[in-house]
Amino acid sequence: MAMASLYRRSLPSPPAIDFSSAEGKLIFNEALQKGTMEGFFRLISYFQTQSEPAYCGLASLSVVLNALSIDPGRKWKGPWRWFDESMLDCCEPLEVVKEKGISFGKVVCLAHCSGAKVEAFRTSQSTIEDFRKFVVKCTSSENCHMISTYHRGVFKQTGTGHFSPIGGYNAERDMALILDVARFKYPPHWVPLKLLWEAMDSIDQSTGKRRGFMLISRPHREPGLLYTLSCKDESWIDIAKYLKEDVPRLVSSQHVDSVDKIISVVFKSLPSNFNQFIRWVAEIRITEDSNQNLSAEEKSRLKLKQLVLKEVHETELFKHINMFLSSVGYEDSLTYAAAKACCQGAEILSGSPSKEFCCRETCVKCIKGPDDSEGTVVTGVVVRDGNEQKVDLLVPSTQTECECGPEANYPAGNDVFTALLLALPPQTWSGIKDQALMHEMKQLISMASLPTLLQEEVLHLRRQLQLLKRCQENKEEEDLAAPAY
Repeated sequence: MAMASLYRRSLPSPPAIDFSSAEGKLIFNEALQKGTMEGFFRLISYFQTQSEPAYCGLASLSVVLNALSIDPGRKWKGPWRWFDESMLDCCEPLEVVKEKGISFGKVVCLAHCSGAKVEAFRTSQSTIEDFRKFVVKCTSSENCHMISTYHRGVFKQTGTGHFSPIGGYNAERDMALILDVARFKYPPHWVPLKLLWEAMDSIDQSTGKRRGFMLISRPHREPGLLYTLSCKDESWIDIAKYLKEDVPRLVSSQHVDSVDKIISVVFKSLPSNFNQFIRWVAEIRITEDSNQNLSAEEKSRLKLKQLVLKEVHETELFKHINMFLSSVGYEDSLTYAAAKACCQGAEILSGSPSKEFCCRETCVKCIKGPDDSEGTVVTGVVVRDGNEQKVDLLVPSTQTECECGPEANYPAGNDVFTALLLALPPQTWSGIKDQALMHEMKQLISMASLPTLLQEEVLHLRRQLQLLKRCQENKEEEDLAAPAY
């Protein structure tokens, strides 16, 4: 039986006042004069409608991250790096969000995972007076924005729990502007702040906890350049368990008597789908849309990635891992890795699942940058439903000297494995029984010995690991603070 279609809803007024109404405009002008609409202009420039009925949390976060000009470090479509709902899958698979929506704790987790600075409060952890002060703080600045989660019923609106950014505040009337991301349903509207607090001070039945609000601002550091973790594949729960419980147990065995043995037991016990959990961040572009040469920005980013890769290769831990993987005959083909990345890129560019794509062939070539320096590009021919599309993958590389002369090194399993071991919490190795070996291992993974760029890369992964650990333990609703390093 077909569902009846709807074209918007009438906004119940009172208590809400339509932003575009005569009174709504007057409230806006009053607030503008008092300086509490400063954040509005950035938010409205990046305001979007949620693309799925249950994506209000993802849409609200996308608006705020883009308004803060936080660089996601990966491409959305074409050449553009941009936050989109489809990219916010670090803490909850999109299929789950689409079906069930998302909780307050998971949106906080996503904001942390995306590299933002986040302060989050449930109403049980704050007061209406403090909330009002935070609203004034965010609406008086372009550098801080607020997302509120509330129950629509308090405003006599249809629906239940909802997320939206707060776009402004009128102090004289004590009213807040809700930039409702469900624009197909209700327009932006002003509501009494006391009523907004009441709407937030309600129980989310899915978690048994009160709703609340979060303040989001620019981070001290951008998200990782070269590596990232993902829970897109639901097997991440098993991998998180392996890293949290199995690795400390394995390295505490009496049989572990050297660094090489530690690497051996950890590597040989890796879950089979481990490569879906940690990946190197690929730069993807459609071949037909791309200049044959690297742009200045592409060259700059590739240079930074190459520097991070070089710093990984220069760590003592990498040398141990590389030697071990060579001894067991492990090989990582650039063309195979690139074919997978090209399919993932085609998925991102088209918005379709990667299982619908196959990469028929790849071609490795060098292209020039603006200063005549060269970069490596893998062009893959991606096939879907009989249609072909060429996709370029920009690949960072480093040079090492060997007996045969200079040799190019690309991102591969050995450096990915190195980055992950560096990102594991230091206490992972505390169970090693041989004190000298434990000291040696802690020296190998010591943050103090790493260059600044690699430190930031490892800290980003460590933060992601801690956030995923919270999700795996179902503690993301209890602990809203930024992960401690």
